[in-house]
Amino acid sequence: MLRISVDVGGTFTDLVAFDEETGKILNIKTPTVPKRPEKGVINSITEYLEQHNPEEIRMIGHATTIATNSLLGQIDLDLPPTAFITTEGFRDVLEIGRQRRAEVYNLFFERPSMLVDRRFRYTVKERINSNGDIIYPLKPEEIEPVVEDLIKNKIRSVAIGYLNSYANSVHEEQTYKSLKLRIPGLFLTASYMISNEYREYERFSTAVVNAILMPIMNTYLSNLEKDLSKQEITAPLYVMQSNGGLAKSEIVSQKPATIVESGPAAGVIASAWLGEYLGVRDIISFDMGGTTAKAGTIRGRVPEVVSEYEVAGKIHMGRLIKGSGYPVRFPFIDLAECSAGGGTIARVKNEVLEVGPTSAGAIPGPACYGRGGTEPTITDANLLLGRLNKQSLLDGRMEIDVESAERAFMKITSSLGLSKHEAAMSVILVANSMMAKILRIVSVERGFDPRNFSLVAFGGAGPMHVCALAEDLKIGKIVIPPNPG
Repeated sequence: MLRISVDVGGTFTDLVAFDEETGKILNIKTPTVPKRPEKGVINSITEYLEQHNPEEIRMIGHATTIATNSLLGQIDLDLPPTAFITTEGFRDVLEIGRQRRAEVYNLFFERPSMLVDRRFRYTVKERINSNGDIIYPLKPEEIEPVVEDLIKNKIRSVAIGYLNSYANSVHEEQTYKSLKLRIPGLFLTASYMISNEYREYERFSTAVVNAILMPIMNTYLSNLEKDLSKQEITAPLYVMQSNGGLAKSEIVSQKPATIVESGPAAGVIASAWLGEYLGVRDIISFDMGGTTAKAGTIRGRVPEVVSEYEVAGKIHMGRLIKGSGYPVRFPFIDLAECSAGGGTIARVKNEVLEVGPTSAGAIPGPACYGRGGTEPTITDANLLLGRLNKQSLLDGRMEIDVESAERAFMKITSSLGLSKHEAAMSVILVANSMMAKILRIVSVERGFDPRNFSLVAFGGAGPMHVCALAEDLKIGKIVIPPNPG
């Protein structure tokens, strides 16, 4: 029997098939389809089924960034009309938040837009105290006008969050049942179901993020399962969660807030498993893909985890800026990231070389891919330095266009008066300094000495850069898996 996993990245969609009987591993890499990520998944599976029987597949694992991309405002991923019902007097908790100013010295700082418009934030008279005692019972007539307005405005999803519902959820349960009965097909999230802890702002925010993602993920996973069914695949579909665990697609459809960091978590879990296999206890995982580079820490073969994360928040120098995103309460693998992937674009601005944050993505991709890309990228730099095959990649299935890479780098050579080789090396040095920074964030800034860790490198570009990074941090041991990217 076979286990299959598919990861949708910013540049490539990767399929890995594992034969449980022979231990054989098969890799398939296809271009990601940005506007229809499920199509990239099906393309890779279709290629796999050209030589294999669908009945051999026991399970399918899937990692996706569609949840995060939706909140970031990706084209073709419109957020559905969503409402929020809360206790009277607490309508604006979502907007007030913790009064964190993400950029203290930026006079023009703008907070992230509200996921639920104020006109769709409804209040009802009810009150439960912190001990769980009912102070003011919720009457059915309080919910009736809310139901009518939801129907009138064609709301597709609703989050319910009452004060102190973590101590007693009876009013949330009452509202949930009433809405489910009155409006068939409405997506519902009660805060006690998704985050049954105190602190209203974080609990309400988690419920709203979950509610707004439910229609999107439900449609995405339903379409994906239908496409798999057309391929005569009956194996169950599992989705990677932000904590590194797997959940069935029907569970994820109800709790999509648990998968916002789906893809990056998988690499850290794999690094922990590899460390256990090799007898290495303390590991820094380094994942450099096509769009970003990410680092995580594993101590005693256990990944470092945080209990809260700000979805769609801004990243500065590898750190997530507090107050710039939407808080979600769920265990997340602790990661630092920077915009240094294979497709990251380099440019000269005010006579200074900058690398990132823009990426060439899957379309058109790096200039050397020959798909119309004209901007110099980290992949092009590695090609010009002789680190990549100048003929083809992917076992000859992907031809490389060296001349396009050279033309792209003329923008840098002419602006800075450098040779082609010097320009490419400069791009690599800048990218390496950015990635060394995130390695320090997950080690030195967490109180760990990186010299006591082993560095596991993977992702399409990770192994090409890992030696320079290990030398910078004085890490003595590097581990590169047989199939790193």
